[in-house]
Amino acid sequence: MAEKTYHFVLSLITRDNDYQLEQAAAGQQAASRLGVDLQTLFADNDAIKQSTQILNVIQNSERPDAILVEPASRTGFPKVAHAAVSAGTAWVVLNSEADYLNDLRAGAKVPAFSVSADNQQVGRIQGQQLAALLPRGGSVLYLQGPTSSSVVAQRATGMLETKPTDVSIKTLKSVDWTEDGGCHAVSSWLRLSTSRNDVINAVQAQNDFLALGARRAIEQETSGQDRENRMKLPFLGVDGLVRTGQAWVKQGSLTATVIVPPTAGQALEILLQGMRAGIQPPERTLVGCHSFPEPKVLASKAAGGAGA
Repeated sequence: MAEKTYHFVLSLITRDNDYQLEQAAAGQQAASRLGVDLQTLFADNDAIKQSTQILNVIQNSERPDAILVEPASRTGFPKVAHAAVSAGTAWVVLNSEADYLNDLRAGAKVPAFSVSADNQQVGRIQGQQLAALLPRGGSVLYLQGPTSSSVVAQRATGMLETKPTDVSIKTLKSVDWTEDGGCHAVSSWLRLSTSRNDVINAVQAQNDFLALGARRAIEQETSGQDRENRMKLPFLGVDGLVRTGQAWVKQGSLTATVIVPPTAGQALEILLQGMRAGIQPPERTLVGCHSFPEPKVLASKAAGGAGA
């Protein structure tokens, strides 16, 4: 008897972010390898649209066997999750804290779990990068993503754990994860008269596009010696995809990044194994990350006079 072909839905935040596109690609590659049918939806950075899309899927007569969601909402859609599991649809949360999972799993007859990059570890790595680049201390312009994302607080907490005490942080916030969002946030800060007196020794962002946007803002909003000095600063990001973050480090646009592997493929493997075996996977699986280049390489650059 042939094994059942499962139908899954992958709900992602936006098409306007390379990491999200990499999630989609990783999901499709895993689905093809595992012999499952996968439909991918994008929410255009809109939490209400995303929850509506998922509810429509749950209420469809051809309801999927599972929904994997990287939520645009900090809450992770607990009511939608309960609706899915109550209808017999497995629920997988990607790259987000879902405090309701323990309760959801208590009475669930289908898998309910999360797979996430270890975002607090991402932040710790960023703090280690600052320690390597600024051995004598300094001031860092730190660009965060949107407050709707739980990733933001986790990465900031990790960074503050490991950055040296003599490195001070000036935080700016972007409305989204895009290069334009990063550019707008830093441009707004640069237009303040007080920013001219701020000494900045590095620019660190919570993803690579924000870091690139910060670089563009400095190029556009400053001039003369000020521009020349600030364009020489270390620019640091996160995600480290081969075609973007890693390429930008090799080209010199960024000084370093943190490589964060896509989680969709691993989540699909865990999900399918759980469904075929009739078991509940572990509530939370964390995917490891690493610095690119390693902090010791950054430290040697700093010692040689490059970067800071």
